[in-house]
Amino acid sequence: MENLIKDKIEKLIDANPVMVFMKGTKLMPQCGFSNNVVQILNSLGVEFSTFDVLSDYDVREGIKEYSDWPTIPQVYLKGEFLGGSDILIEMYNSGTLIEKIEIALAS
Repeated sequence: MENLIKDKIEKLIDANPVMVFMKGTKLMPQCGFSNNVVQILNSLGVEFSTFDVLSDYDVREGIKEYSDWPTIPQVYLKGEFLGGSDILIEMYNSGTLIEKIEIALAS
């Protein structure tokens, strides 16, 4: 991955406590998996930022390499990669997601 792309990704992750790389935006998700993540975070009342990977092919491919995770959306919490839609659904249903977010944002 080019350093410019890696730097762009790291700046987005570092600047936003909850960062979602997704297809579309939080106001207009462009796929069901991205919509799942937006709905989960909205239901928890969590402030989050998004980056539309459809607007930047290099970031779209680079984020997969950066996280070593092949799918989008990807969610980061205070710099830590949490996972994608399926993992967030699992964490949400078990109650561990809100707990993890509250702890991370309190520190």
